[in-house]
Amino acid sequence: MSRMFKKRHLLLVILFVLASLLSLKWTQMTEQPVIAQLGPPITAAGDEPIEPIPLHVSLNMEKVILGKQLFHDPKLSKNNTISCASCHDLTMGGIDRRAHSLGINGQIGAINAPTVLNNSFHFKQFWDGRASSLEEQVDGPIHAANEMGSSWPEIIEKLKQSPEYVNAFDKLYEKDISADHIKDAIATFERSLYTPNSRFDQFLRGNANALSDPEKEGYRRFKGYGCVACHQGVLLGGNMYQKFGVFGDYIKERGNETKADLGRYNVTGKAEDRYMFKVPSLRNISLTAPYFHDGSVKTLDEAVKVMVKYQLGREPNQKDVDLIIQFLKTLNGEIKEVA
Repeated sequence: MSRMFKKRHLLLVILFVLASLLSLKWTQMTEQPVIAQLGPPITAAGDEPIEPIPLHVSLNMEKVILGKQLFHDPKLSKNNTISCASCHDLTMGGIDRRAHSLGINGQIGAINAPTVLNNSFHFKQFWDGRASSLEEQVDGPIHAANEMGSSWPEIIEKLKQSPEYVNAFDKLYEKDISADHIKDAIATFERSLYTPNSRFDQFLRGNANALSDPEKEGYRRFKGYGCVACHQGVLLGGNMYQKFGVFGDYIKERGNETKADLGRYNVTGKAEDRYMFKVPSLRNISLTAPYFHDGSVKTLDEAVKVMVKYQLGREPNQKDVDLIIQFLKTLNGEIKEVA
């Protein structure tokens, strides 16, 4: 009887120790999430997966100036109240800071307007990638009933009433005003809206002191968590499609699914493209809230947490989130006003 008691007692002690070790391990895992190998601290740029924005882009400046005038002209909308700049305000990071933009007659758009800054570096245009070029992109808002609600014949007729426009188009295109010429001018202006020489770009070009130690730590965690798998290249994004909700059903948990939530599926009709979107650029990201295609997230803090949870399947601690945000703020470049 005594031996059996001792054996049971020993077994209980062993089980208690094992349970304690497992509990300690679980506590460590929850308090300090498992992330990819961070590697050594970053002191200078090496072979990085991100490229700096070019310092100079060669453009026809007369087309740029004409395109700028058209970009800000409400005559491009049906009732002369909405211009391209209404949703892409260059004084606010190229957006309107609304979850969904307002079109003619106060109509609410179906999706969050992305920034127009650095658009020329995207491999496709729109969240669902339905336009292959900046010129093709212009057609979208011009014809959308809940945006500008117009047509090229209407717009051309209005512009022909302006001797200034007639002279400008005659000089640059040597032909009458046409839809193709208008789109070419606007697209040329948009190509001038690149934002070079961010502090991170200076770091990539060899200035190790362009970033503070916390900002370098933020970049190390940005890579360590795996953010850089989709956010790389010149734009830290803008060069691939990705499903929103790889490690969880973001749309379902958010609720109230809309047609816009289907993403690339609306273009291709393929089941595998459901909830697929163009990966957004992180350039100037601290200027372009609210975030995501639905404009549902108002702060960078929340955006980072949503991305880590639904795209990477991890739970970051607040310190890592704060460091990543410090890094993201170094991506703001020089926004040059065109004369």
